[in-house]
Amino acid sequence: MEMPDLNCTYKPAPVQCNGFDPRAFRWALTMRLAVEEINNSKDLLPNHTLGYTIFDSCAYPLTGQRAALAILNGPGEVSSPLCAEAAPLIAVIGESGSAQSIVVSRILQPFRIPMISYFSSCACLSDRKEFPTFFRVIPSDDYQVKAIAQLLQHFNWTWVGVVRGDHAYGRFALQGLLRELTGTGVCVAYQEMIPLLYERQRALKIINVMRTSSARVVVVFSAEGELTPFLSDYMEQNITGIQWIASEAWVTSSVFTGSEYYPFLGGTIGFGIRQGQIPALRDYLMTVDPWHYPSMPLCTGHEILKEQHSAYMNTSSPRISYNVYKGVYAIAHSLHNLMHCETGQGPFKNSSCADINNTYPWQLQHYLQDVSFTISGEEVNFDEKGDSIPSYDLINWQRGHEGNIEFINVGLFDGANEAGKELLIQDTMIMLVSVCSDSCPPGSRKAVRPGEPLCCFDCVPCDSGKISNETDSIDCMSCPEDFWSNSVGTHCIPKVVEFLSHDAMGVSLTVIAIVGACLTVSVLAVFLYHRNTPIVRVNNSELSFFILLSLTLCFLCALVFIGEPTAWSCMLRHTAFSITFSLCISCILGKTLVVLAAFTATRPGNNIMKWLGPSQQRVIIFSCTLVQVIICAAWLIYAPPLPYRNTQYQRSKIILECSVGSDLAFWCVLGYIGLLACLCFVLAFLARKLPGNFNEAKYITFSMLIFCAVWLAFVPAYVSSPGKFTVAVEIFAILASSFGLLLCLFAPKCYIILVKPEKNTKHHLMGKEK
Repeated sequence: MEMPDLNCTYKPAPVQCNGFDPRAFRWALTMRLAVEEINNSKDLLPNHTLGYTIFDSCAYPLTGQRAALAILNGPGEVSSPLCAEAAPLIAVIGESGSAQSIVVSRILQPFRIPMISYFSSCACLSDRKEFPTFFRVIPSDDYQVKAIAQLLQHFNWTWVGVVRGDHAYGRFALQGLLRELTGTGVCVAYQEMIPLLYERQRALKIINVMRTSSARVVVVFSAEGELTPFLSDYMEQNITGIQWIASEAWVTSSVFTGSEYYPFLGGTIGFGIRQGQIPALRDYLMTVDPWHYPSMPLCTGHEILKEQHSAYMNTSSPRISYNVYKGVYAIAHSLHNLMHCETGQGPFKNSSCADINNTYPWQLQHYLQDVSFTISGEEVNFDEKGDSIPSYDLINWQRGHEGNIEFINVGLFDGANEAGKELLIQDTMIMLVSVCSDSCPPGSRKAVRPGEPLCCFDCVPCDSGKISNETDSIDCMSCPEDFWSNSVGTHCIPKVVEFLSHDAMGVSLTVIAIVGACLTVSVLAVFLYHRNTPIVRVNNSELSFFILLSLTLCFLCALVFIGEPTAWSCMLRHTAFSITFSLCISCILGKTLVVLAAFTATRPGNNIMKWLGPSQQRVIIFSCTLVQVIICAAWLIYAPPLPYRNTQYQRSKIILECSVGSDLAFWCVLGYIGLLACLCFVLAFLARKLPGNFNEAKYITFSMLIFCAVWLAFVPAYVSSPGKFTVAVEIFAILASSFGLLLCLFAPKCYIILVKPEKNTKHHLMGKEK
């Protein structure tokens, strides 16, 4: 709950309930199940229907009081139906906590409405003068503290601490324990109280007392609500070696069964409520959905109940739920007996029976006091104090196969046995906390403390890549080369194989490559359509077509780098990339020579153009590309690129990549492309100041500048990039340089062709327009 601001300057707001308690919700549904079973029964209350209303007390006395008043007042608060005639309400199932039950029972007492609690164990509630209408199907704490006292003596734990909650349950439990320990030789080292409204600073002080005290056994009387944040702070302090004695309020709470609790709470022992059987409960809980409970948050339909709501689905050994079940049937059997009273043989004045159509709560209470029935093989009845037969299971918290905590029955306390023989313990089944050191769980190894006995050791987690799958392992085993340790170091699992797949990054690069290829083909289509215009003819249309075709191949060769590397894809990757780029740069080199020669040929006596005709241009392109083909052929013959499982770069993963085979060959193909690009750049730079409104040499200079910058930046990025990012860097360099060439060489021409056709004239291009 969330308390309002109580500064006494204005009317405080009501207490706010926070969160959702799946365990308590299971109890409420158990009550619904029991009512529905009774209403469908032909033997119990035939021809009668039980109704019910459920109120949420938020596990807080003040809210419980508000709920009780709402029950009594009915729909409106002007008048109560209890004042005029028989009540529509004849019994209450509740409360879960002793503090709430005390408040609610006192409110119901003047109206003589009986109340059956399923989880309030405070011994104070057995006082028939103060709580004459209170019943319960859980034993009184008088029996629990007697059981705990006998347990402490059994294990010879004579120096213990006590931690309790700030409520009647904790206060009376402590008083009862101190009374039972008188004269036994067991002494209490300290008594600490967890605040009802949790305060972390106060909790840390309690934890420090537990840490520094020589008492290594702690008895805890607390509800799970205030204990949850306390244990969270306790675990943060990394304290181990304490033997916990749990009260029945939390000894079977599934909230604490997670593997994270085991190192701190493993070995906990305590007395839990006897479990029973509710065969239909699990299936009934599965019928819950947001449409039947509109106040619940909607679910997606993919939730796994066992993982996300284990407390709700914990029906393997119902204890509190079973108490709720018994409480409802106790009311039903009492009503059944009341309705089958024979005239003249009733328990009331003049041997009268109750009026079935006008039954009073106090009449039902009379039958509750004497009710006796059997359910799931257990006899249910109440003594003169309203208490049930005292019986507990002795529960021990032991490690499960998955590292979680499991509740193991290791004994029994039966209050019906003669004094001194109530406690039965199976010592061989019990796992208790070591006095010096806890057992090392799987995933860790024992490390002996210098100068201390061998039984004193620390638990050291296994290093990454090593495991231990047994308790108290002396050493950790290394995983095979293709395997790695799981997160807790208990099993070797196959390493994750990483390569540039068609994930988000791969798809993005694929899309960019395809867009680039389509854009290049579009430019080619524009040039073909306008092939007879001056701007296309002046810029050597044949070489332009060759460049565009090679650029299309450059964009498409990036696709070969995406996907799982194979022998063929590894060989094709680098050869396709190097040959297509060599072809492209060779074409640009041919165009650069033509541009330079064309303007040089205008000088008198210079006939250089006759050496750079179409045939010579093709020879230049073929020769320059052939050199790269020869280098690639030698590479593939003597040391071809092959798939390689890299387990050294990142030991927890297998990086599937293409080994270049020969580093010399790889850098030779890159170096040759760089040589062609540099040659183009130098020649274009020399021709940059030649006359004309459309100087092709300027654009070639810019394109080569961008090309060289991209590939110079590629070298350090390629060397330093990890895993699949190495391939991504190479693809990026291919795409970036391809886009640079496409835009620098052809964007200006497309602009004139499509947007400024009036400039697409020979006079304008030669700079002769006035």
